[in-house]
Amino acid sequence: MPARLAATLSFIVFALCLVIGRLQAGNPFATTVIRALAAMAGTFIVGLIVGLMAEIMLKESVGTPNSAVDGGKLKNSEANSSSGDR
Repeated sequence: MPARLAATLSFIVFALCLVIGRLQAGNPFATTVIRALAAMAGTFIVGLIVGLMAEIMLKESVGTPNSAVDGGKLKNSEANSSSGDR
């Protein structure tokens, strides 16, 4: 999942940089391609990090209810209340 997310984001950024660099800024072809490749490489790294974080978060939230709390052991949440507490 992280690699797929990173690759998708990288190609989108690459295409946007090509279009914006050529049409909007009017840069030469070589400058546009070099900058687009640099943006694609940076976006791939950021996409991998974000994808790994999302995958870890999903695994924790979908896992067993006891796995993320106190090493698999839920603490007793019942409080012993007596009439003197109120």
